[in-house]
Amino acid sequence: MKDANLFQLGIGLETGAQEEDTTRGATPAQLDALTATEREDHFVRRDGKIFAGTHLIIEVMKGTGLDCEARIQDAFRKSVKVCGATLLHIHTHKFSPQGVSGVAVLAESHITVHTWPEIGYGAFDVFMCGDADPWKAVDVLKDCFETADVTVRELLRGEELVSKESAA
Repeated sequence: MKDANLFQLGIGLETGAQEEDTTRGATPAQLDALTATEREDHFVRRDGKIFAGTHLIIEVMKGTGLDCEARIQDAFRKSVKVCGATLLHIHTHKFSPQGVSGVAVLAESHITVHTWPEIGYGAFDVFMCGDADPWKAVDVLKDCFETADVTVRELLRGEELVSKESAA
């Protein structure tokens, strides 16, 4: 297969291009009234702010099952569904003697993890733009890894870079 490298790069595959953007020229107030799926920019508009996406740093502590690829993949799938995101691809890797790293690539961005099951710890990142709600993944992770001991830090990615005028 001489074109395998091009295939891996995504060259020659359908791009999933969006329909023509019909929101150009709209005022910031008009754009704020639209959902992200109705806008081509997919920026998040919340509490008077415009930003590229919500990035949650989620630390799962005293968790169980953090050494199981299938359980992590299931947690990714459940999170994607409940958050209203679109799953493109999941890849996980099991380390020896323990630990798993993984990524769920989303149309809205990604979910990643690296685990230290020997201490019950999983470091998750959930980053989503558009109308997806990454906060809904927190309860999924608590349930999937049987713990209430979870901390979350939120970053509003691109918050300082996007103004209402430039997003119009």
